[in-house]
Formats: sequence, structure tokens, C-alpha cells
Amino acid sequence: MPFLSVSPVGFRNIKDAAIDLFAPEVFLTGENGQGKTNILESLYMISYGSSFRTKNDAEIIRSGEDSYGIRGFYKDENGKADTIAIQYAKSAGKKKLLKNGKVLTDRKDLIQTIPCVLFCHDDLDFAVGEPERRRFFIDQSLSMYDVLYIDVLRKYKKILKIRNMLLRDEKYEMLDIYDIELAKNGLTIVKKRNEALFRFNRIFAPLYEEVTGIDKVSIAYDSSWKEKKEEEIVALLQEKRQSDIVMKTTLSGPHRDRIRFMRHQQPFIPTASTGQRRLAAILLRVCQAVLYTETVSKKPVLLMDDVLLELDIAKRERITALLPQYDQLFCTFLPEEPYARYKRSSTKVYEVKNGVLTPTA
Repeated sequence: MPFLSVSPVGFRNIKDAAIDLFAPEVFLTGENGQGKTNILESLYMISYGSSFRTKNDAEIIRSGEDSYGIRGFYKDENGKADTIAIQYAKSAGKKKLLKNGKVLTDRKDLIQTIPCVLFCHDDLDFAVGEPERRRFFIDQSLSMYDVLYIDVLRKYKKILKIRNMLLRDEKYEMLDIYDIELAKNGLTIVKKRNEALFRFNRIFAPLYEEVTGIDKVSIAYDSSWKEKKEEEIVALLQEKRQSDIVMKTTLSGPHRDRIRFMRHQQPFIPTASTGQRRLAAILLRVCQAVLYTETVSKKPVLLMDDVLLELDIAKRERITALLPQYDQLFCTFLPEEPYARYKRSSTKVYEVKNGVLTPTA
């Protein structure tokens, strides 16, 4: 079990305490608004260094406090107990990440320490939301096992920001230099995304058919760059430069690419039911976990936040049967949900009320 305990301080409504997590499965049960999701958020932050709910760390601080902190104890792959801590003070406006007491200068150094796959209600955006959400998903999936991809993605975003600034400031004479770098890094992103989605489809299509009975649902990557060579992309950027100048922004590249669910060469989501869309989003996360394990031969931690709530009993049973192998599982339930049917003798169950976690039998 990676997570041995977590100790939040000043973190949302969670009472300051060390929470024992030494179990293969940890269930959190309680009414909405009591703090179940806050616990998952703290674990996610230990894994990624940032929240999945907000980009503003000040929002995480408990009302009346000036700062928050999280300390997570975990076992590494060699069985050694380590710590990761996050500290943030509103007065300083800075977040500090520490591993075994040493300050980390880059959040990238955390990402592959305790790999987590989060299932949450907002995942529906991967099916029905803006294209940016699906690009985020595939980029996150790649970042879980490919550190170099993180570097390339950061370089691309930095170059894109500069290029757009040059377009806004009408400094066109410098565009040629940045077009070359944009093409180089952008082409790597396109290739990596294509490779990942090829592997995703091998897993996703049969899973979706097994759960829904609907065959041949796939994930298509529609890149605005069809060219295969850097020099061809540079030529394309120059060809489209006048349009970029008029709009004062870069109109093509991986930041504009679309990822869509398709069936029989037609968009699937517009005609899919709400339940079918929800299942597509859930199974994307299943694929993310499977792909990670296939690539690095390690199992992730699964964080599941009320994802089964809107499914009927039959679909719940199918999804739970298809859950990927995990190193540890955290799952939230409402009191009326039949969580006992998923509980094993080794499962730890907490009732969460007003930010206080109480062990139950």
C-alpha cells in the first residue's frame, strides 16, 4: 500500500489529525459536503502537487486560517517509508513541496512518485466538454509514464506564449525563429499523442462494448498538423501566418487539436445517451490505469469519487468487475449506497462527518 497515512492541517474542513490509510482499500462514507472529496483531494495533491478542484491554493485553506499543510507517509517500491509534504501560506503566496524534508523545485519530480488515477464527476467533460479537456486527459496520461513528454509540452507552451505575444505586439520579424521551435516540439507532441491513442483504442473499444453492448466506439485524434516533417510544418505556419496576424494568435498546432469519440466514422457523443457518455468517461480512466501498468509494470492508486452513483446496479457491477489492477483503492460512498458488497475483510471504512473521520466496523 503506497499511502500509509495522511496528515492535513488547515486543509478545507478536515480536522487536523493523522489519518491511518494502511489498507489495500479505504472506503469513505458520509453525506455530501462532509469532507469525503477533500480527503481524496489531499491524496491527489501529494501525488501531483496540485489540486484537481482549483488552481487557487488560497481556496483550499480552512476558513479563518492563513495556511494549509499536508504530509503524506507512503511506501516506495522498495518498501521504504518516505514522506511528501505540501505547505502553502496565504501571506507568502507560495507553495512549497518537500520530499523527505528536501524542497522540490519542480512539481514534475512528484508526478511519478505515487501515480494516482482519479475518477470523478467532472470526468464527464472528457466526453461532452471542450476539446481542451480531452487534450488535458491525454497529456496527463502520457505524463504519468513519460517525463520527457512533460518537458516537451512545457517547451511548446512557452514557445507558443512567446509567438502569440509577438503576434499581438506586431513583431513579425522574429516569428521565423519561433516557428522552427514550435514545429519541432509540436510535432513530438502530435506523435506521442497518436501513439498513446492507438494504444488506448486497443483497450477502450472492447471494454466499451463489454459494458454497453455498443461496438466499434473508438477515439480519434484530429490534428491540425497533418504534415509529418518539421520543415513541412514550418512551411504550413508561414502559409497561415497572415491569418495568425489578423487574429493575433496561433491558429494551428497541438493546442488546437481535437480528440473525439467516433463510431462508424461518425461522431458518437452527440447521439449518445447521458449514461453512455458517463460510461465513456469512466472507461477512459480505466484505460489510463491499464496503459500505465502496461508501460511501467507498476500498479497505480485509484481515487474514485462518487463515480458509480449515477449508474444502475447492472452497470455498477460491470464497472467494478472491470476495474484495473491497483496498488491501493480509495472510494467515496453516500450512506445509502451498498458499499458493503464491495468491502473485503482488509478494507478500512471511515464515516466522514463535519471533517472528522470515524472508523467503522
